[in-house]
Amino acid sequence: MLTRLDRRTLLAGSLAMGASGLALPRIALAQGSGTRNLLFVLLRGAADGLAMLAPVGDPGFEALRGVSLADYENAPRIGSFFALHPAFVETGKAAQAGEALFVHAAATAYRERSHFDGQNLLETGGTAPYATRDGWLNRLTALLAEAHKGEPPRALAVAPAVPLALRGAAPVSSYAPSALPEASADFMTRVAALYEGDAELSGLWARALETRAMAGDDGLQNLRDASANGALVASLMQGERGARIAMIEVDGWDTHANQRGAFARQARGLDAMLAAYKAGMGEEWDSTIVLVATEFGRTAQLNGTNGTDHGTAGAAMVLGGGVLGGRVVADWPGLGTGQLYEGRDLAPTIALESVLAGAVAEHFALDPAPTLARLFPGRSTKPLAGIVRG
Repeated sequence: MLTRLDRRTLLAGSLAMGASGLALPRIALAQGSGTRNLLFVLLRGAADGLAMLAPVGDPGFEALRGVSLADYENAPRIGSFFALHPAFVETGKAAQAGEALFVHAAATAYRERSHFDGQNLLETGGTAPYATRDGWLNRLTALLAEAHKGEPPRALAVAPAVPLALRGAAPVSSYAPSALPEASADFMTRVAALYEGDAELSGLWARALETRAMAGDDGLQNLRDASANGALVASLMQGERGARIAMIEVDGWDTHANQRGAFARQARGLDAMLAAYKAGMGEEWDSTIVLVATEFGRTAQLNGTNGTDHGTAGAAMVLGGGVLGGRVVADWPGLGTGQLYEGRDLAPTIALESVLAGAVAEHFALDPAPTLARLFPGRSTKPLAGIVRG
């Protein structure tokens, strides 16, 4: 584990229904049990790690991003070297409480700059884009079932369709609010009667109604309402019948122009979602872990439109009541001349796969090395340790 502050260590498908202009939220169902919770938040579009967690202690940062230095003058410091973007107000409080950990200069094995390819590799956990068909979260679901010799834990995507990270042989649910009028009680009764004679479909329908009921009024909120999203995910993970593994996607991080304003807006939304999720989980926050990751970072220097282009290494977050937080884990590569990857990007020094595998292994009490091999096969790195309190 990297802690010294020196140069090297600073630190089953979708069930959708509609009739006569009416629609239910889209739902696909699974079942399982468990006592610990995992939420994976995927930031689509390549969130800028240097903006999320600015290395203000590196003299190279001012040379590359001098125009944005003022944003961090009164921002929360994580140690003496890094400043958290001021839009992350609640996340900063979580860090101060020891419930948020940051990993910097991290990247997957992908070294190109295509959003589609980068997201595919992050979600599948393969060694090359499109070489693997199922997702690492689905494999985790199956692994937990094997480890505990029982049914797979209930896995849920809060999205119109199941994301690639959750696709695979293990059963998965999806839920998405609908903007159409709510289906009538008569319609619901007719569907239940239609499925009554089929053991599998009647069970799926019953669990679909459970998911819908757990969503409550929040299920009718706009998916772009950050706080409502956080509360919605929490409601779907509550209680014995709630999901134990969940995923939500947040897009809009491709900040090619006017990044300061665009990133601040995105960060405020993410911060609000995470805060609402924590509040909604209540006492279960202590048995919950949240992983926040993106497909790759962005260029170290601002471009001609005060934005950033596709890069390599970035930052990830781990939050939860049991996280050994309040710190940054980083093998800092530096931002000086000759230290940037290909002369333009923050150089990757920590494998993002090792962060994800290490976090879930410690959280679910799995053997770390086999967990990494199962979720992210073909990696030579070791799982990151010391993420969760012993």
